[in-house]
Amino acid sequence: MYPPSRKDFISLTLSDSHSQTYNNGKHRRQSCWRKWKQLSRLQRSLILFLLALLLILGLLSYGSITEHWRGLSDQEDWLELNDRELKAIPPGVKPVLGQAAGKAPAPVAGPHLRPAVVPEAAGEARGPNIPILVKPPIKKKIFANKRGPPSLHKDGNVSDTVGREKQEQVVQEEEGEEEEKQKKIVSWRGAMIEADQATEPPPSANEKEAAAPPAPANPADTVPLEASPETRERLEAVCDAFRHAWKGYKDYAWGHDELKPISKSFGEWFGLGLTLIDALDTMWIMGLKEEFAEAKTWVEKDLSFNKNVDVNLFETTIRILGGLLSTYHLTGDQLFLEKAKDLGSRLMPAFKTPSKIPFSDVNIGKGTAHPPRWTSDSTLAEVTSIQLEFRELSRLTQDPQYQEAVNEVMTLVHKLPGKHDGLVPMFINTNNGQFTHKGVFTLGARADSYYEYLLKQWIQGGKTEDNLLEDYLQAIEGVKKHLVRQTGPSKLTFVGELSHNRFNPKMDHLVCFLPGTLALGAHNGLPGDHMDLAVQLMETCHQMYKQMETGLSPEIAHFSLQASDGSDVIVKPADRHNLLRPETVESLFYMYRFTKDTKYRDWGWDMLQSFNKYTKVSGGGYTSINNVRDPLSPGPRDKMESFFLGETLKYFYLLFSDDMELLSLDKYVFNTEAHPLPIWPSPPK
Repeated sequence: MYPPSRKDFISLTLSDSHSQTYNNGKHRRQSCWRKWKQLSRLQRSLILFLLALLLILGLLSYGSITEHWRGLSDQEDWLELNDRELKAIPPGVKPVLGQAAGKAPAPVAGPHLRPAVVPEAAGEARGPNIPILVKPPIKKKIFANKRGPPSLHKDGNVSDTVGREKQEQVVQEEEGEEEEKQKKIVSWRGAMIEADQATEPPPSANEKEAAAPPAPANPADTVPLEASPETRERLEAVCDAFRHAWKGYKDYAWGHDELKPISKSFGEWFGLGLTLIDALDTMWIMGLKEEFAEAKTWVEKDLSFNKNVDVNLFETTIRILGGLLSTYHLTGDQLFLEKAKDLGSRLMPAFKTPSKIPFSDVNIGKGTAHPPRWTSDSTLAEVTSIQLEFRELSRLTQDPQYQEAVNEVMTLVHKLPGKHDGLVPMFINTNNGQFTHKGVFTLGARADSYYEYLLKQWIQGGKTEDNLLEDYLQAIEGVKKHLVRQTGPSKLTFVGELSHNRFNPKMDHLVCFLPGTLALGAHNGLPGDHMDLAVQLMETCHQMYKQMETGLSPEIAHFSLQASDGSDVIVKPADRHNLLRPETVESLFYMYRFTKDTKYRDWGWDMLQSFNKYTKVSGGGYTSINNVRDPLSPGPRDKMESFFLGETLKYFYLLFSDDMELLSLDKYVFNTEAHPLPIWPSPPK
């Protein structure tokens, strides 16, 4: 069926009580004024409205007009701002945020990923069509927009908010000086919004005394207009993957810990919305504003820590406490800091042990803590990978108890006997504070993030804590001396394990955090051979993906030490599963940031394609799989870990972004769950 023909014009005829007519297709001369008083009030209103429509274009170029008509002009301008009519911002314009009062300057996004407004200016993030006004040649109209809490909009139009707020500011610019005098602005879907310094409520007395955190970083547009076609394609693919994963979580597991995408249900671990909180800063970084606003509403209304539930100290700290703190820093929203303070205080009973080495589990409702039922030990990674978060909580609250508790753990571990050239055993006893199961050394599960947090605490604290640096450097020397080997077939460098002086060529996928950590240390002035080792290990982690039939790495790999033409990577049947882990793409992100070698992006793109091919579930979500060696039947495990949204997709997005100032590694340090926390200013010497 064809649509009805479109009329080129509409003629409206109005009749008054004297049978006189008014036709809006005719030009009215002064005779209209003589008949004006004969018209009814309704007719006059209609005439005024029609005249306003004809004059609206004139109002854009004439500044000296009455206050009544200027208000109407502004409203019509906003009505006309939609995705089809708005165009790209001219080259050379670098929108930046104004900083909040009392805050340090926020990092400025580069030319490829422009920052967007804080959550109070909610709108819809809808893919690559990003509307930006074209700058007029002489005059530029910028709408100052001060909004309240986030709200959701069905389209890119913001005219529904105009009536509530005053939104006009005309900036006169002289020719030849436009770049110097141009107002700095930020944008997000359908509006030009002047950077506003009053985006946060006044700080409390406690907060005024605290060291000021960086001004909120703001999310980049989902896909930047200036990016190359390849970059745009890759960034959009990551955002699409996030939206698909989020759809499954929202439809079948909203407010619960984890999605089970195959059975379209959910799994509960602590009952604290793990996936939702883990994903908050990822949504903000990607500019997925509607999803972020929905999640924030849940945090505000439904997230409560007053529950009779045992939680794991380590997992809760890195995922929930870390997620809340990072989201606070990125958004400046006090809601997330208040939730973090509540949770942090409820985790403190874990440190009430004879040795000050914390218990592994805490009941956040009862205020009690205990070790696992089968042992009195805690794993070393658990007790030494909570420091970044608790130290930052003390800095923000000016309450030293959090930092003192975790610093005491590091002091005790620093002095303990039982290390092997800086390598540490995997377990520590909470009663006597001594290492147990001595003689077994690994950079995999139960010990991995101890080494990561040695370096990152040193960076977080402004590179002043010598004990941390000493332990880290000694540990890397121990790794090179005892754990690093090369395969026989292709001379791939890998990190194995040591058990009572016997080498085991076994490497967890978790160990693939190490190339990124080594590169981060080298970037911060540590020995150059750290970067050399990082490059070699990055190749090995890539091969753990490339040599598998699905293009996805197994959870654990063994390496062939025999010189032969066979495979370097050997995978035992029990180790063939893939849990959507982030460690390799995490290291790819660091390596690309520091080397600008595009091969790391290409490797990441291949990985993302494999995730989409073998783990994506049609109804929404992604699933871990049982067998990376069987592309025909990979065996879905029906579980999407929270770190897939919190880490894996976040690192993919940062890897493909051209903006080196988006979470600059000179301004932020990532916790082991990929939640960025600010690097503290160096104290005066």
